[in-house]
Amino acid sequence: MSPPLVHVQSPTTPPAQADVVVIGGGIVGIFTAYYLAKRGISVAVVEKGRIGAEQSSRNWGWCRQQNRDARELPMATKSIDLWEQFSAETGEDTGFNRCGLLYLSNDDEEINRWAAWGEFAKTAGVTTYMLDSKQAAERGHATGRAWKGGVFSPTDGTADPVKAAPAVARAIMKLGGHVIQQCAARGIETEGGRVSGVITEAGVIKTKVAVMAGGAWASSFCHQLGIRFPQASVRQSIMSVAPMDQPLPGALYTSGVAVTRRSDGSYALAISGRARVDPTMQFLRFSPQFLPMFAKRWRSLSPGGLEAWRSGHETLTRWRLDAPTPMERMRILDASPDPVSIRATHRRAVELLPQLAQARVTHTWAGYVDSTPDGVPGIGELPQTPGLILAAGFSGHGFGIGPGAGHLIADLASGVEPIVDPRPYHPNRFSDSSWGKVADF
Repeated sequence: MSPPLVHVQSPTTPPAQADVVVIGGGIVGIFTAYYLAKRGISVAVVEKGRIGAEQSSRNWGWCRQQNRDARELPMATKSIDLWEQFSAETGEDTGFNRCGLLYLSNDDEEINRWAAWGEFAKTAGVTTYMLDSKQAAERGHATGRAWKGGVFSPTDGTADPVKAAPAVARAIMKLGGHVIQQCAARGIETEGGRVSGVITEAGVIKTKVAVMAGGAWASSFCHQLGIRFPQASVRQSIMSVAPMDQPLPGALYTSGVAVTRRSDGSYALAISGRARVDPTMQFLRFSPQFLPMFAKRWRSLSPGGLEAWRSGHETLTRWRLDAPTPMERMRILDASPDPVSIRATHRRAVELLPQLAQARVTHTWAGYVDSTPDGVPGIGELPQTPGLILAAGFSGHGFGIGPGAGHLIADLASGVEPIVDPRPYHPNRFSDSSWGKVADF
């Protein structure tokens, strides 16, 4: 069962030309287009399926600074403010709410990691509070149990994946930008080695700048251009339950399960990090670079099946530009939830918050979370094809940092001072023999 998602009314025929073409209508691509349209730059978003229908509507909805890798923290901090600003300046509702994020634990090692991050956070101007056992029990009173400690980050919050990307799409169209659904981008047209157009199933859009924000599809798209972008996806499962009369924490993390209240009062339930690894040729191709990440996170990963192979988003096949591509055969990457994970998620959630036993399960779904070898996104112009900007590999963090990432990508596309230093994100780092450490969180 797919997650609920607000539908956006938009054309299916692209314009003949645009200053910038954004490939992919997920949260990163759609915010990129919004910040370009705000500047009066002609922009077109082309989405093979529906706006926000893949991982942008299949995540927790957390918008956090807490426990961010140092490389992502500046973008996360900017994003928190930008989430608020977007609603204020457009009147569109993304469901964003600074409800604060609560972390509870009985594991000394985990608490010590949070405390170490808290010391770092002070140097970065982030507000976060370590909780002792008494404070953790008070904050987590709904669980009815004792805790050794925890963290509360009051300035962080959540947005609603059901609403967010569609809300931004509507804002783009109000500004005169183009949002085109059911229109797959098949490839890039070049003149003199530079981008000159984006080839779609409905024709060519002339442009000098293209942004590849295709999520789990990005590496296979780059492969068509002879560009090597190491990317791997895992299949994560999530579920939701109906609204309840008894209020529960807005956003609660424990190592066993995480619970998030959505704007309609329903609750999303998930186990952090648990995923199925569905092998594909792309996965096998890049597996040596992902060994450090998998070695660090192997306890949360389980072997999957052939679903990803059949879905086509990690193909190494070269496709024709004048015939239907894998994107047109799989308009929406609607992965099957893992029943074992779903059962475990519900059981753990009820054990943590017994009130949930009375809540009706409304949806179960899964999504492919695309990652880079170090767990930090790849953002930057690809030197092999000047004018093509990559924005992918957000490693499960893309929703929360979507506004900051979109702003940064729009800055790069329009040649203005970047909102944050773009150098830690440039995908060229993966061509080096040593590209840095795997993100801790």
